[in-house]
Amino acid sequence: MPTLYLIRHGQASFGADDYDVLSPIGHEQARALGAWFAQEGITPDLVAHGTLRRQKETLAGILDGMKIDRQPEEHPGLDEYDFGALLQAKYAAGGEPEGMMTDHKSHFRTLRTTVAEWQRDEIPNPPETWGAFADRVDTACRALMRDGVDTVFAVSSGGAISQAVSALLETPGVHQTKMQLQMKNTAVTRFIWTPRATYFHGFNETPHITAANADRLLTYA
Repeated sequence: MPTLYLIRHGQASFGADDYDVLSPIGHEQARALGAWFAQEGITPDLVAHGTLRRQKETLAGILDGMKIDRQPEEHPGLDEYDFGALLQAKYAAGGEPEGMMTDHKSHFRTLRTTVAEWQRDEIPNPPETWGAFADRVDTACRALMRDGVDTVFAVSSGGAISQAVSALLETPGVHQTKMQLQMKNTAVTRFIWTPRATYFHGFNETPHITAANADRLLTYA
């Protein structure tokens, strides 16, 4: 059956001035995943990414690891929601907690509460509504799962991939956040589709990360 591989980007630069850049480990994760795809004989007919640098660099690393060349499509619907802008909207009057963009525990705790409020339309003047975010993710997935292709690689981000799964399974929004917070860098989520239906076929898989390299390549941010 045709398969959409939704791939989370490699480790980015958490706590740095520009998060949207792969770390050296992120580049290594991407190449390792590409090498695994090549080893398994899984070759894409179509490759895609969002507009974010970390997504583009991850796809480039995967293709490098596979030793193949493909011209990617760019789908803004694969982009992550703008958490920084959400925080600015939420704390427009001040009072934001310290360390939420540099300390992992503070960051993820704040993310859970902020996204829950966003899903309930409780944040005034957000950069985009929750509904708009969900719609653009759905639009991107539908555009990729089209006639004439059998294997699609699409590099996206944790929030967008989790929303795609949540929408397919028709789960409450809280489960989108739970899935996002456990998603590993360069993890693979799989959908298979027919002309009439789409099926959930795998989540957060990292077959390229083994006991031999997990201490170096297993990351979440």
